[in-house]
Amino acid sequence: MAAVTRKFTMTQKFHRRSRRQPYPVRTITTRSQGMASGCFFERLPAEVFDMVLDRLSVLEISVFSMVSKAINRYIVNHISTQTWRNRMILQKLQHCSSPSSPSPKEDPATLGHYKALGLLFKRCTLLLPTKDRLKFIYSKFSQVPCFMMEQCTASTGCPFFSSYGVFLQTLIAGWDELECHRVFNFLCDFTNLPRKIELVVTGKPGACQRLELQIRGFCRQVLLEPWSSRRDTLFWLTRILQSWPIVSQARLLFILYGPRLPDGSLGWQEQLGAGVAQCSLWDLAKAVILLHSDLEARDWTTDTVLAILEELTVLPQAWHVESVARLLILCGNSLCYSILASKALNGRLFEISRLLVYLILVCEKDGYCMNWSVRMVQQVCQVFLSPSDRWSFIQSVENMFSEVTMEMYEVVMAGNRHEDMETFQSLLNASAHFHTEIVYMFLKKD
Repeated sequence: MAAVTRKFTMTQKFHRRSRRQPYPVRTITTRSQGMASGCFFERLPAEVFDMVLDRLSVLEISVFSMVSKAINRYIVNHISTQTWRNRMILQKLQHCSSPSSPSPKEDPATLGHYKALGLLFKRCTLLLPTKDRLKFIYSKFSQVPCFMMEQCTASTGCPFFSSYGVFLQTLIAGWDELECHRVFNFLCDFTNLPRKIELVVTGKPGACQRLELQIRGFCRQVLLEPWSSRRDTLFWLTRILQSWPIVSQARLLFILYGPRLPDGSLGWQEQLGAGVAQCSLWDLAKAVILLHSDLEARDWTTDTVLAILEELTVLPQAWHVESVARLLILCGNSLCYSILASKALNGRLFEISRLLVYLILVCEKDGYCMNWSVRMVQQVCQVFLSPSDRWSFIQSVENMFSEVTMEMYEVVMAGNRHEDMETFQSLLNASAHFHTEIVYMFLKKD
């Protein structure tokens, strides 16, 4: 009985001890609750916090802005001040515009700075809707003359567009297609781009040289060239071209990618002669290939690209056939064959024969394998279904060889230009090499 009483007494003592010394209750404090109670940076005077931010790089500030909402708001207010914008945006451009400084396009430090600015604005506006993000960024960059096309004073294309392009590419990297549509529409309103394009595509080619070069520089350096992915470049090129009719698309494509003269202006008249260099048409050919590479054919079908090519080769007047042939070779086998086959199906035998002769001449002059032109003639020959049509096609090509040879001979005899004599000799060599390949092909079959 004594043992039971002792046990009961110990239990009662235990309960009494428990009531006197309760266990501590653990609570979890969230980051937002901690900020509400006041964090270290909130307790700092505003002047001291500004001094801290001034000591940080742009990239470090962008990382710091993601710590909390309160700090994010303070950083947004800090970068909205005129002093900060003058020092980090305007002053950088003024420094790069000095004669001793390299162009922003060639200066990795400048491009790196604007890439960091893109990250900063991307992270500061992370919680805002797309429309509000763009409005906030516009309010900060609207005072930069080089980012506003009508305020830019550059006469042959602004060199600071490349900085703007790096900033924009960093800002919208990872955004979905719908958001990028909104970005493009916002930029069109921001720069009045559609109105400027309308002026150059409806006016006389070369009449607004400064505006043509501004559109070329803005579209290429801001929207097209910063992207490493062909799909992204195609997206932006489609946005630029799609709202215009085919004639205007061809003209705009030439403004964006056509050859330039030594003085920086567009070479509208260069393709009217036979001496256009291969390198001057390479950018234009790559743009056409990019449009034709839309495998899903949502925006650019083969017929649409061919129609643009047809319009392109008559700007501002019909190109010299050698220039057309050089562009088609640069565009690749598929597009070249499609153009020739389209002419064959439409019965344009004279055009296709003359174009084939100049394709063979360009192969000789530019060092392409003559076997390529032989295979192209074979493929086009298969378009004609009946033997009589094929025979007429072959006769037309051979007669055109004789006709073009006589034309060049008369030009050589009429003048004393060394270039004409070289072209005439190249045509004779091209004819010999082309027919040698054909004879060799038939002998190899036998």
